[in-house]
Amino acid sequence: MNIIKKSLVLALLAGIGFTAVAQERVYLIDQRDVVAKSGYGLCWRDGYWTPAAAAADKAGCECDKDLLPKETCEPKAAAPAAAPAAAGVKPSGEKITVAADALFDFNKAVLRPAGKAKLDELVSKAKAIKLEVILAVGHTDRVGGDAYNQKLSEKRAAAVKEYLVAKGIEANRVYTEGKGEKQPVTGDKCKGDKKSKALIDCLQPDRRVDIEVIGTK
Repeated sequence: MNIIKKSLVLALLAGIGFTAVAQERVYLIDQRDVVAKSGYGLCWRDGYWTPAAAAADKAGCECDKDLLPKETCEPKAAAPAAAPAAAGVKPSGEKITVAADALFDFNKAVLRPAGKAKLDELVSKAKAIKLEVILAVGHTDRVGGDAYNQKLSEKRAAAVKEYLVAKGIEANRVYTEGKGEKQPVTGDKCKGDKKSKALIDCLQPDRRVDIEVIGTK
């Protein structure tokens, strides 16, 4: 079986409630019992996650080694041969970058017509595979306060989910999260803090929603 993992990064101007299959699991897992990860390689936690629960989860050391007691992960590191279940299966990835002004206007969380067209393409790709999970993570630029930007990023991710569900994607297969302004992609490229047109244009790539589609063919 060929595993298809498609990461679609939709840059914006501007959720699955995929819970663990058993209460002792505190990370989101797919049907192969593999932890779902974001495009940045971070494990997705469910609402029951705590450091203590992570230490009891078999994926705790893989996902949050730095947060767990040293002795918790050292024994597991000595015998890492327990999981070659998918040894012969190689994930293949596809990343598509969409123009930053396609989905939202600056400081907005309402999908534009061009943004809806891009999401229609995503829906077609998702329906062509056996969909397991869609991860949608909203982001903003640094203009504005931290609390405001956090809310705005959550609204953008929620708007994407609402549209995908309206197009036939099951709501419990779309997981949303907002990261506010904490994960910019512009780095130190954009100078100054005054809200000018030049700064807003420069920070455009930071106003985005990262969408990752995971499934099998």
